[in-house]
Amino acid sequence: MNPLELVGKRVPFLRWSFLRLLFSFKKLTTEWQVGDGREEALAHYVVTRARAGDVDDVIRTIDEFCARRSFMIHVSEEKGAILDAAVRRTSPKRVLELGTYCGYSALRIVRLLDADCRLVSVEFNPANADIARRIWDHAGVGSRVAVVVGTLGDGDVTLKRLEVEHGFAPGSVDFVFIDHAKDAYLPDLHRVVDRDWLHAGSVVVADNVKFPGAPEYRAYMKSAEGRTWRSIEHATHETLIRDVVLESRYLGNNGVKPSPSRP
Repeated sequence: MNPLELVGKRVPFLRWSFLRLLFSFKKLTTEWQVGDGREEALAHYVVTRARAGDVDDVIRTIDEFCARRSFMIHVSEEKGAILDAAVRRTSPKRVLELGTYCGYSALRIVRLLDADCRLVSVEFNPANADIARRIWDHAGVGSRVAVVVGTLGDGDVTLKRLEVEHGFAPGSVDFVFIDHAKDAYLPDLHRVVDRDWLHAGSVVVADNVKFPGAPEYRAYMKSAEGRTWRSIEHATHETLIRDVVLESRYLGNNGVKPSPSRP
């Protein structure tokens, strides 16, 4: 058996591209790029191989790159299916994504939205934002997806940009996908709720809740269960590393603003 195969499936963390990612963990968690050029290589691979204007073929090409070339830190195919199902159940008009990376999850979401719906993604690294824009433009969805370079914790700068430039207002956000710095999951959730952007029925999907893990976020959602949130934990077993994707439906705050200690 090929040493990179296990029960007929590739084991990504036995591949050199995954090991390189681990060796670059500090850079990854501060700059959100591995540092070996794989993100730029992905953009080149997509633009030269995927059919222009075909979002499904762009997604397929990205999956192919991840399987054949380099391990990437966006959602996997298994988690992508969970994300797809949550989007279909919600039928959102306005989507907020926290953590763009190379734009893969945004592609999966926007292909399921009606033509008049919008997705705005917030990304810390301007190089990632540029790569995502190029991939979105090649897929033909560039006019329906926007990326804002910044963080929700940058002193209201990005929060105000979302309101002024992209029309975020009380009750305007139907769906949020969180896949950025794990220690920012809970603070950023509070920032969104404190802005009153959500409404009863809004859905928040968070990746990597178990691995690498967002324990404060997960504990908060458990403490808020049945009061301000109703959550479903989706266990994923695509590799030997088990993880959880947490899907949470907002029930409304009954006039009470949540805090880290009080849901």
